[in-house]
Amino acid sequence: MMVLQDRDRRLLSLAKDLDRLPQDEARAKAKLAADEAAVKKCHDALTDCGLRLKRLELDAGTRRTTIQRLKTQQFETRKNEEYQALGHEITRYEKEVDVLETKELELMEEMDGHRAAQKAAEAALAKSRTMVDEELAGIRTRRERLEVERTEVSVERGRLAKEVSSEVLPLYERLMKTKAGLAIAPLHDGKCGGCHMKLIASTVVAVQNGKELTRCEDCGRILYAGE
Repeated sequence: MMVLQDRDRRLLSLAKDLDRLPQDEARAKAKLAADEAAVKKCHDALTDCGLRLKRLELDAGTRRTTIQRLKTQQFETRKNEEYQALGHEITRYEKEVDVLETKELELMEEMDGHRAAQKAAEAALAKSRTMVDEELAGIRTRRERLEVERTEVSVERGRLAKEVSSEVLPLYERLMKTKAGLAIAPLHDGKCGGCHMKLIASTVVAVQNGKELTRCEDCGRILYAGE
């Protein structure tokens, strides 16, 4: 039964390792998601700048058209007051165009910064994607290896279980479930190796004789004589 317990404990360990794999995959993908979000943020910022630049260009274009129209009217007018009034309007619009052109230049510089940031973010994403792909491939390989080992150990476990008495096996399996995967514990210095409680003298003698199945009177584990 000690060999059977060893195989059962190995199966429990394999199950835990397999259960952790989805979490490992999620952590790996989370790393990629962060870099993807950084690229998207740069892209969105660049797109926003592009839209704002187009609006500025449209506004500036509208004012230039207005300036040309006012100049035409100024050329055609024969009234001095109207001429001067149109001149003031032209000057005002020209100043507005200057302001808009300055904003355009500033926005173009901002866009250059966003382009550089996006390029750096894309490079970081490419590097992360390579690392994450390798990590996910490693996880897949580990899962395959663990599945193969679990199948092999399960087959061996089934063979070993058949060799255990039909009267003892149910007890053993119940203890495996209720005693954290340790149904059989060694006797050490008169104590149970499972719960570490001191055993009564008769129990110690029975374990040392090894003629019958003996259990810890405190935790109920099956005992064997340890070294």
